[in-house]
Amino acid sequence: MAKTFTWDEAHSATTEYFNGDSFAADVFLKKYALRDSSDSFVEKTPRDMHKRLAKELARIEKKYENPMSEDEIFGLLDEFKWIIPQGSPMSGIGNDYQIQSLSNCFVIDSPHDSYSGIMRADEEEAQIMKRRGGVGFDISTIRPSGLATSNAARTTDGIGVFMERYSNTCREVAQGGRRGALMLTCDIRHPDIEKFITIKNELNSHGERCKVTGANVSLKITDKFMHAVMNDDDFMLQWPVDSEEPTVTKKIKAKQLWDKIITLAWESAEPGVLFWDSVTRTTPADAYSDVGYGSVSTNPCSEIVLCPYDSCRLLLVNLLSFVDNAYKEDAEFNWSSFAKVSQKAQRLMDDIVDLEVEAVDRIIEKIDADPEPRDVKRVEYMLWKKIKEKAISGRRTGTGVTGLGDCLAALSVAYGSEDSVKLTEEIYKSLALNTYRESVKMAKERGTFEVFSYEKEKAHPFISKVMELDKDLKHDWKKYGRRNISITTTAPAGSVSTLTQTTSGIEPAFLLEYTRRRKINPDDTNVTVDFVDQSGDSWHEYDIRHHGVNLWRSATGKEDIEESPYYNSTTDKIDWLSSVDVQAAAQKWVCHSISKTCNFPNETPKEVVAEAYMRAWEKGCKGFTVYRDGCRTGVLVRKDDKNDSSSRSEMLADNHAPKRVEVLDCNIHQVRVKGEAWTILMGLMNGRPYELFGGLSSTIEIPKKFQDGKILKRERKTKRSFYDLVLGQDDEQLKIKDVVNVFDNPTHGAFTRTLSLALRHGTPVQYVCEQLLKDEKDSDMFSFSRVMARVLKNYIPDGTDATAGDQKGCPDCESSKLAYQQGCVTCVECGWSLCS
Repeated sequence: MAKTFTWDEAHSATTEYFNGDSFAADVFLKKYALRDSSDSFVEKTPRDMHKRLAKELARIEKKYENPMSEDEIFGLLDEFKWIIPQGSPMSGIGNDYQIQSLSNCFVIDSPHDSYSGIMRADEEEAQIMKRRGGVGFDISTIRPSGLATSNAARTTDGIGVFMERYSNTCREVAQGGRRGALMLTCDIRHPDIEKFITIKNELNSHGERCKVTGANVSLKITDKFMHAVMNDDDFMLQWPVDSEEPTVTKKIKAKQLWDKIITLAWESAEPGVLFWDSVTRTTPADAYSDVGYGSVSTNPCSEIVLCPYDSCRLLLVNLLSFVDNAYKEDAEFNWSSFAKVSQKAQRLMDDIVDLEVEAVDRIIEKIDADPEPRDVKRVEYMLWKKIKEKAISGRRTGTGVTGLGDCLAALSVAYGSEDSVKLTEEIYKSLALNTYRESVKMAKERGTFEVFSYEKEKAHPFISKVMELDKDLKHDWKKYGRRNISITTTAPAGSVSTLTQTTSGIEPAFLLEYTRRRKINPDDTNVTVDFVDQSGDSWHEYDIRHHGVNLWRSATGKEDIEESPYYNSTTDKIDWLSSVDVQAAAQKWVCHSISKTCNFPNETPKEVVAEAYMRAWEKGCKGFTVYRDGCRTGVLVRKDDKNDSSSRSEMLADNHAPKRVEVLDCNIHQVRVKGEAWTILMGLMNGRPYELFGGLSSTIEIPKKFQDGKILKRERKTKRSFYDLVLGQDDEQLKIKDVVNVFDNPTHGAFTRTLSLALRHGTPVQYVCEQLLKDEKDSDMFSFSRVMARVLKNYIPDGTDATAGDQKGCPDCESSKLAYQQGCVTCVECGWSLCS
């Protein structure tokens, strides 16, 4: 019987292993350490895990020529220094206590356009997720809204309702306490494409995003669409999307749809974008599309593009470990060592394919032994049979890297500089060359993947580019073939980078000091809830200081962070052009895709985000994701973004107030209601309402030249509840005649503070107005509510839907298409206006 350990014993030993890093210890114990059926720890530290992995990998090695020994494999894994199997392989290899897949991600077939087909996809999604896999699939096959059906519904509601179905399944399927991960993709040509891209931004009555909260969504964008955007041309939507004789067609302006995509990405970081022609043109497996290996969708983080029922295992090489004399003047990248380790990493990746086939066999055996009737478990049984077949026939791998940001810093190269772009390309070129060398070598020793055909792939643009780097490799490829259909990727390495104590994947350092959130699973113990997001998920927070800075200080003896190679090289400082260029340089030499985020400051205009997407497409990136600081709740959080005045466990809202700057732009509004004149001051941050302040005009004196216009600045002068105003070079200032009576009714003061709180936390202005206008006419607050509503209406963006409140339709033409125009509810169809 295996020796077991308590949480306290394992946590103490593992924290010591990580030199006092309790966050790394928590991640290891909660995600990867082996536990028995009674939930006691069988592994005390990562060293025990690495022994388990090395033993199993060595067992597979012995099946083939020139096997690596268990000691050699352990040396590559120990201390997370060289090679790190990622996620499912780490938790699942040699795990006799749980029946699970070793694959990190899967793609299933697109739903057949019928209820049976739609529900089969739903069941397959659930069956994979319960075995710890992430799932992606494309829903472009589902007919658009309004088309006839032969069932009782008579017409279809389109893709939106089924997106909700799949999302809900993802949220309900537990994986050892953790929820699943799902990617839904859709072709840009689908007639319901606007529904697809906007559904996640639909709000409930509380102003919270409430739909498809369990899935990521990405658009499959074609070159034809991108050219139409550039030329401001029309673009044809159609269904079926690939049909030469579509049932439905609809002509749109490409630029209008593009602008909506950009706006949504700017507002909420979704949808993601997949440049699908670049994917199918350069992904090696697509050379075999005629035998079932054509890419159809991606995994949840978009770094692996897959055909139906294929899966992928992930493994990383730690780049920081190849820098000799790190952070010193004579630091060098050890190319010879990197080449050797990359080859061994690919060999271990192929071993993990064999281990996965064994794991799938165990799953199938369990399904066979389960007591359900055969017809009940048929979908699950056939699903895993198809997954096994694809794994054997293609032997796909996902070899990647982590720690690029630290690697560059250790070489005194600023992330985002021209030198960093060149060095990144060289690192990825070396990774491609050496993993392909090993795959060809293994083809000679172990045999090719089953569907290999030199004739199919000899002219493939990516494969032939790699082979041209080495004449001997090119010769052996033609003679012996390749062992693996597609080989390299770059995955997000959030949890793994915590264990390697490096930057994540291809990303730069996030910040040098920040707060990191770890999702709390329902079965977690010994953990404090610090944050609850809008989906109801609980998180624990850790204050993080980047390890690389400590290594730099130890190596150089310097203390001033401005002298370090990390200074101005964090996500909040890197120019977006540089971020795109680093990704594009790597993508030139990556088989699959790359999970990377282009970060923008909060004040970044939409036009800049649009330029970034366009540049990514032009430079050959297969996918692209943006994140504008503060646009949504994240796992990584700036320390100064947290609301320190309240308990973290009470921070339930999705949006957190940006920290108030000392000086705000300010607009003056003078409003008259029932004969009373009011002066209201609207403080603006990044052009959006941030806070309200004001009272009866008799209590406020405004210099004449500013009475009808914009006050330049509103400056915090004291900690009291009023502000002086800086009006210009002549120092004319607005005057508060009687601070006590700025609000003649003390309730007004509390009311404006509450409104300001809602604005600071991102409540859409139209919802605030709708609540204000619900006051009864005999209410004490009626007049003041009308004053505030009139002021706030000036800040409702034109085009905002106006049917969420009492106004349900146009009183003239009965159209439901009502929108705000210049602060007033207007009918889009007939031009009726509530203000006219």
